[in-house]
Amino acid sequence: MTLPGYYRPTKIWDSLIIYKGRLIAAFELKSQVGSFGNNFNNRSEESIGSAHDFWTAYREEAFNISNSSISGQKGDNAKPPFLGYLMLLEDCSESASPVKLEEEHFKVFPEFLNSSYAKRYQILCERLIKEGLYSSASLILSPRESGKTSGTYKSATVELSPKSLFSDFASKILAAKELYSY
Repeated sequence: MTLPGYYRPTKIWDSLIIYKGRLIAAFELKSQVGSFGNNFNNRSEESIGSAHDFWTAYREEAFNISNSSISGQKGDNAKPPFLGYLMLLEDCSESASPVKLEEEHFKVFPEFLNSSYAKRYQILCERLIKEGLYSSASLILSPRESGKTSGTYKSATVELSPKSLFSDFASKILAAKELYSY
């Protein structure tokens, strides 16, 4: 699950799809249960930094087929890989309640005013996609106990649902299969 980085030697991704020596997709899977305060900022910084490192390594041809351990393949990586992000967040009163903000020197963006951690994760996921850091993202909210026993969950929006993430991913897989089947 290890890929070369640009700012660091390597990064372990949660899932990789490599087909005929080509990197087709990588996934980052994160979760947060409790301890929302500091962990939200840490998770945000991780997701932004990992994506930036990934795309810079891609630009510098770290994932080029000539750099692959599978020999004998021809071609290059003209098509960018799919980069997916999935966040599983505990659905509880602490994650759903508005959080106080400090605006000591400058005003924060208005969408963060009176926002909960769940809303902040929604904004993060939407912006990760909007800024092209991830090809697709999903935010799943699940209660601790019923999530464990019955798999209960909800998504912040249809666009951030697991169905949306994996539909985007499926289209990438189908395209790679057609493109690289020779």
